[in-house]
Amino acid sequence: MRTGILAGAAAGAAGTAALNAVTYLDMVWRGRGTSSTPEQTIEAMEERLPVSVPGEGETRDNRVSGLGSLSGIVTGVGIGAAFGVLRRAGLRPPAALSAVLIGLGAMASTDLSMASLRVSDPRSWSAADWLSDLVPHLAYGAVAAAVLEALDPR
Repeated sequence: MRTGILAGAAAGAAGTAALNAVTYLDMVWRGRGTSSTPEQTIEAMEERLPVSVPGEGETRDNRVSGLGSLSGIVTGVGIGAAFGVLRRAGLRPPAALSAVLIGLGAMASTDLSMASLRVSDPRSWSAADWLSDLVPHLAYGAVAAAVLEALDPR
């Protein structure tokens, strides 16, 4: 089990790097700004939990921004670890299917959490919005699946 978690965490970290790279390339290509949803998600969680981000003004804003970015890394590594455990347990779909399942799993995790926190409503997204969300998550899935395959001792 530990091997599955560690291999999956490594795969999730590599997938997260790929997701970020594709996202930044999209920003360069289209000239679009960064998404504010990670920060909005942190603030929505803060409203619902008995904790608060310390500081005021720019100091607090910077902490919220850092927490938003860290939450993406934690999610990516966590999703990878979960799929690593599944792989260790014997679930080994073909490579392309594995990449899609991992990518869609990560996408569902983030989109459902944003929807449940009322940060964003995916039902109102345009086709371009869905594509902007789908492509980086598929890159995440492809890289995570490739790393899981490469680290599989079988």
